[in-house]
Amino acid sequence: MLGAVFGDVIGSAYEWHNVKTKDFPLERQKTHFTDDSVMTLAVAKWLMEDREHSEEELVKCMQKLGRRHFTAGYGSKFINWLISPNPKPYGSWGNGSAMRVSPVGLYAHTLEETLELAEITANVTHNHPEGVKGAKAVAECVFICKEAESLEAAKEEIRRRIPEKYGYDLSRTLDEIRPGYEFDVSCQGSVPEAIIAFLECTSLEDCARNAVSIGGDSDTIAAIACSIYAPKATQEDLTLARRFEHYLSEDLLDIMHRFEKMFR
Repeated sequence: MLGAVFGDVIGSAYEWHNVKTKDFPLERQKTHFTDDSVMTLAVAKWLMEDREHSEEELVKCMQKLGRRHFTAGYGSKFINWLISPNPKPYGSWGNGSAMRVSPVGLYAHTLEETLELAEITANVTHNHPEGVKGAKAVAECVFICKEAESLEAAKEEIRRRIPEKYGYDLSRTLDEIRPGYEFDVSCQGSVPEAIIAFLECTSLEDCARNAVSIGGDSDTIAAIACSIYAPKATQEDLTLARRFEHYLSEDLLDIMHRFEKMFR
């Protein structure tokens, strides 16, 4: 199961009911997939089906899948974009660009390709410099984790490279962040925190618990954190993730399974 989808589903019940602890039920009555999963899978579909990887085809994938799941929880500006007959980017610096980008890091063969594709996925809506930067940073973290020899090697490389390249402060700990952290949908106010949740994790479940435990935009922070961890998922992680597949609709599940087969 794609890490972003797993994190999104786990975090969904806590977005508007934040917790400040890692001790919480993974499933609640309000657990569901959100716009994070829909747009992540729209990007995956685009990567599989459009060999040219054009912005035009990406927009079509995002609009078609987004309209099919219109009540998934999109922001007001994105809804206007989703229903527009002539959608244009609207300068967003929100974390929507970062939460949907992870398939790029899994798909690309080089870091250069990763960053080029990440910029495309951001630019169709989130063409603010911070929106583009957030997408690129997350995609690069996913690519690093995919290419690294081990989880610890990936963490070491991310700690070294991401602050220098993107200016994100990764020196903080979750214990330092948690008490004062509030809802923040900006890339600059949630992507670093999501990366730190990954850096402190020991498993997929622990990654989701770390992300949700700081509060804020829980589904998106968990989606980003778990998407970075996913390339190093163990069999135990995958067994856990499969328990949550039933939350997806059949069309979303089909896209996810087809994309996953590319990396087996």
